[in-house]
Amino acid sequence: MQLPGGLDAAVFLRDYWQKKPLVVRQAFPGLSSPVTPDELAGLACEQAVESRIVIENDNGRPWQLENGPFEPQRFESLPSTHWTLLVQGLDHWVPELSPLLDQFRFVPNWRLDDIMASYAPEGGSVGPHYDQYDVFLLQAQGRREWHFGGQCDDSSPRVQGTPLRILEAWQGEETQILEPGDMLYLPPGVGHHGIALDDCITLSIGFRAPSHDDILTGFSDFLCNQPGAGQLLKDPELEVQTNPGLISDASVAGIARIVEQALGKQDLLALWLGHYTTAPKSNDIVVPPDEPIDTKELHADLEHGQTLRWNEGSRFAYRPFGEQVALFVDGERYMLNGEAQAIAPILCASSEPDSTALARLAQDPALSGLLVTLINHGSLYFE
Repeated sequence: MQLPGGLDAAVFLRDYWQKKPLVVRQAFPGLSSPVTPDELAGLACEQAVESRIVIENDNGRPWQLENGPFEPQRFESLPSTHWTLLVQGLDHWVPELSPLLDQFRFVPNWRLDDIMASYAPEGGSVGPHYDQYDVFLLQAQGRREWHFGGQCDDSSPRVQGTPLRILEAWQGEETQILEPGDMLYLPPGVGHHGIALDDCITLSIGFRAPSHDDILTGFSDFLCNQPGAGQLLKDPELEVQTNPGLISDASVAGIARIVEQALGKQDLLALWLGHYTTAPKSNDIVVPPDEPIDTKELHADLEHGQTLRWNEGSRFAYRPFGEQVALFVDGERYMLNGEAQAIAPILCASSEPDSTALARLAQDPALSGLLVTLINHGSLYFE
């Protein structure tokens, strides 16, 4: 696989991923923005769309944040410069944008998040800051001047009087101007500041990175719902203590064995990871179709060459489990046996799975039933 722009993906992961920034000139030659500023403003007025406005100086208050949805009149009252509109999950609302994520599947599906759009008039930005996740910044319209470089963390000085994490007195190590089609990769923790040189739209391809707290609490909650989790502590080797208030080494060791046995069950960990990483980001995205289909309609559509694709908010993953394969879709698990296992890698390889292969596999009644289930749940649809 190749990074957009031609760099070998293995070389990128080895030399740049979570190590250092990379500018890729004309990663997407001839790119024009798939949305206009007016369309972004319209999306920001929708209840289900996550949106924000950042104003650099709001009547003397630095870097103020407003959360959507917004009334249309709000955009008429904004200053002429030095503000930014952010629209999250743009790939969910603009279906033709979703295939862009397929260009970044040199990382696992579960690590990809979504596409955020940033519109700013001349001078607009969200301030110097750092992110805790990897991001590719793709210029879609206009020009943006990026200052970046230097590792930052929670101890880095910040501007006071703002709800945003704006770095104070920060100076980047490198400056680059990105034009449409150019792309900048930034690892977690690298300070950066992008300033619009004219009306510009930047697309941010973000990645998911669960915190250690999310992993530990999520997996422990999952373990608590497994068979046998309700059994009580047993200590048949209990001995008389000189002081009953002492928590003995033997007691600690007994509890440690319970924890170690639970955390050491890698199959259960993999099951939890499949459920956790494919759970949809929003319940407003993955919804059943207005008209469910049956297997007869499925076969007719496949025979006529219609293309199945993922719902823009859906997540697909799979993992072998002994003689079975677990297919995870939007937080649900489907266990596949025998020849049926072949459908899992096909469904998970791309947001537009191989229609020819799916049509062949759908001759199996069980697999045609699976596809119908996924369509009627809203995870797949025919283009």
